[in-house]
Amino acid sequence: MMGTHLLVNLYGCPKENLERADTVLTYLNQIVQKAELTKIGENAHQFEPFGATAIILLAESHISIHTWPERGEAAVDIFTCADEARNERAFQHLIELFQPERYDKQKVVR
Repeated sequence: MMGTHLLVNLYGCPKENLERADTVLTYLNQIVQKAELTKIGENAHQFEPFGATAIILLAESHISIHTWPERGEAAVDIFTCADEARNERAFQHLIELFQPERYDKQKVVR
């Protein structure tokens, strides 16, 4: 097994959680820290007038997000070769921070 890849779609998030790249990147960094993953790099892009895409490169692989604040939606990938407990912690912190009304989650074992 190479790792576990969580594909998460968030719906009904507060707009302010998705609008700005700096906010999204702050949240991703908190998720990485709380899940005890190893950050090796990051990048983000701010769309105008709002919306963001961001990625944190991990020694274990990556976590990325693309946001649509006008719809309250985001698409998130959490892919790691870490144990599944850390992936699940990352997912739980994602839900706590972005506060979706609902979400879809797929788990792909690679």
